[in-house]
Amino acid sequence: MSDPLHLTLSTFPAPQHFPSAPLLTTSHAYSAEVIKIEHPTRGDDTRAWGPPFAKYKDGAVVKGGRTGESAYFIGVNRNKKSVGLSFQHPEGVKILHELAKTSDILVENYIPGALKKYQLDYESLRKINPRLIYASITGYGQTGPYSSRAGYDVMVEAEMGLMHITGERNGSPVKVGVAVTDLTTGLYTVNAIMASLLARQRTNVGQHLDVALSDCQVATLANIASSVLISGERDEGRWGTAHPSIVPYKGFKTADGDVMIGGGNDRLFGVLCDRLGRPEWKTDPRFVTNDVRVANRDILESLIEAITRTKTTDEWLAVFEGSGMPYAAINDVKDTLSHEHIQARRMVTEIQHPVCGDIKLVSPPVKYSESVTGVRTPPPTLGQHTDEVLTEVLGIKGEEVEKLKSQGVVS
Repeated sequence: MSDPLHLTLSTFPAPQHFPSAPLLTTSHAYSAEVIKIEHPTRGDDTRAWGPPFAKYKDGAVVKGGRTGESAYFIGVNRNKKSVGLSFQHPEGVKILHELAKTSDILVENYIPGALKKYQLDYESLRKINPRLIYASITGYGQTGPYSSRAGYDVMVEAEMGLMHITGERNGSPVKVGVAVTDLTTGLYTVNAIMASLLARQRTNVGQHLDVALSDCQVATLANIASSVLISGERDEGRWGTAHPSIVPYKGFKTADGDVMIGGGNDRLFGVLCDRLGRPEWKTDPRFVTNDVRVANRDILESLIEAITRTKTTDEWLAVFEGSGMPYAAINDVKDTLSHEHIQARRMVTEIQHPVCGDIKLVSPPVKYSESVTGVRTPPPTLGQHTDEVLTEVLGIKGEEVEKLKSQGVVS
């Protein structure tokens, strides 16, 4: 996977009424306390994935010997607590067993069977806490001929069909610009955990969730997979920004960038013709209906791009404004994050990081009518909450915590 997690334990406040507290929202009433278990000296691998790094403030004292916090780690670890702990040490396993007793959820992404020797597998932990929901995220699942393989997003994109349908029409297969298989797998996992919390309200028993990147990638092939299953034919390959059965529906070059245009039906194509200054195309036999536009795709797309290249992207946005036709600038990420609509939707949050100062994070996307959402706490430094969790959650005395630190069990 692109984000190699260690162990993550989540605890919810007791629900005041059925259904159970919603998973991983940032509602002040029902927010999960998420404890991230990391290697006591190296931490999560993604802490080293950079540049860029958010630089530490002068005089900041941090573990791990780095000069800053990686943007990658910062992007995926808000609202979590960090405990530096080695479960290769028996005392570390004991601590994790104690945490598992009162946790609602454990998420791990080790190769199947790897945690059994530490007695941290599902069968071991369910004996300690029968209500525990234990989510195992792997590349290829707990069963099957590939189950022992390590799973990485890009490899699964390649082997499970996504890369073959991504890229320019006559170009090579390419990966998606973000680790989309990791992300969709995470979303499927959250949905499964939420469903398990609801089921636990009825049964008072947890369960093991076997979540595989490969399975989730196949599921997200969506209509393309359905087309292949129904037709028995191979997929049509890559279409770039274009649509296989709608024309025009793609990105076109402008004088200074690109603009996405969608003439999704005959009426909208007519609107496009008028806005481009080519009303005669509406009655041209080559373009009059979508089926003939698809047959004459190359001709029509070339004619359109010859026109779109004559103005800037902003000029075309002004031309299309109010037309009712789908259109959009193709923005880079910096322009996206400063976009007026994104700003209006408060999708960027600035927060004070304990050792890096002010940092900006992408906000939670869902707005709730009754719950208050947001970034409660910044991504943690390595072991930032070790003392807090051990003393306040488990009741371990301060001198014992210091002894565990001296033994290398925790940091």
